[in-house]
Amino acid sequence: MIVRVRSREGLERVSIPESSRSSATVATLRSLIESQLGVAAEAQTLSLDPRLLLGQEAPTLSDPSASLSSLGLSHGSLLFLSSSLPRLSAPPPPPRSAFAPAGSFGRNKMTIDDLIARQIRITRQENPHCVSASFDRASAHAFQLYVSQTLAFSVKRAGFLYGHLASDSSLSVQFIYEPPQHATEDLLTLLRDPHEERLVHAIASGLGMTRVGFVFTQAVGRKKSDTGEYTLSAREVAQAAALQAEAATPEWVTAVVKLDVDEDGGADVHFEAFQMSDMCLKLFRDGLLETDLPEDADPRLSRVNKEVVLAGKDTKEVDNDFFLVPVKISDHQGPLQCTFPIENRITTVTLRALKSHLDNSKNMPFVKRISDFHLLLLLSKFLDVNSDVPALAECVKNQGTVPEGYQLLIESLAAAS
Repeated sequence: MIVRVRSREGLERVSIPESSRSSATVATLRSLIESQLGVAAEAQTLSLDPRLLLGQEAPTLSDPSASLSSLGLSHGSLLFLSSSLPRLSAPPPPPRSAFAPAGSFGRNKMTIDDLIARQIRITRQENPHCVSASFDRASAHAFQLYVSQTLAFSVKRAGFLYGHLASDSSLSVQFIYEPPQHATEDLLTLLRDPHEERLVHAIASGLGMTRVGFVFTQAVGRKKSDTGEYTLSAREVAQAAALQAEAATPEWVTAVVKLDVDEDGGADVHFEAFQMSDMCLKLFRDGLLETDLPEDADPRLSRVNKEVVLAGKDTKEVDNDFFLVPVKISDHQGPLQCTFPIENRITTVTLRALKSHLDNSKNMPFVKRISDFHLLLLLSKFLDVNSDVPALAECVKNQGTVPEGYQLLIESLAAAS
């Protein structure tokens, strides 16, 4: 009987003698893991839940007398292992011949690039550069509500995160900009509009904010792995690495929104945040991380085009979890509203929406009525990007009086609808 064990060292196998199969308990399994994998029994934390490896709360196999059969463990089952101590020993490397066979000189030529790539050792990065990420509740709710109610998690959806970076390496997300995009269950293509992104940047600058991350959803019908669930697919890792490398911001985060269905049929939407590890970014920048993957590729494995060293073995496939560095996540009530229709969705946002929004907020101060990023983005298409857009955004930032000229212009645009 073989039980697959996934840890931070990768996927390994533990063999349970046939004679012990029916009577094997959690204590038996711990002993076999110690003898076969070199992980001390007292340092082991075992779980059937992959969240154990992401630093999240997960139910553990704490009863040493529980039989493996009662836990549903059988031949081929997958188990997750976390250890509080270094391994006692490592599996010996495969034997190598001391001498090359006669006539083999020059048969397997290696370039300098090959030699350098072979020295790359893939290890797990324990600490993120971003200590925590807090999301504005209204923005996060508006994003997931559209995905759950309109798209029904049938296709992927994405947006860029804007907010503040703090001196303690934490960040706060204040609004989400959703660029033009095309998506299926497994593929997400950003149809980025440089002109619109310039407007977004001008608004963010006036608000004293910057781009701090990326958020996307996973469709419920996404491709499954033969070994079950996975956190991010290889395509998602490659896309996240590309965007993080483009930003060149150490605190950049990638958030994923998932729909979890429990055994009773209840559904729960939740956010998780990660950073791609420094090693992942290095592989991407050096052109070693494969970004063009075939349709039949295993989604849980990232591919590199040169061999790297992982758990003492040469390989061209890396478990995606080795590239993910979890980031603590929380929420807060930010300074902006998020009630105006959002850009680049199924329904086009027009000036009619501006009129309706202003009509519904007549009792509020004018600066409060326009304190919504998505409203400012619509207005920016009628203003000068170099002067008017930052100036109007700064009024919102300071919650000061909006100059009469801007008020008249905005009201005339609404009336023109």
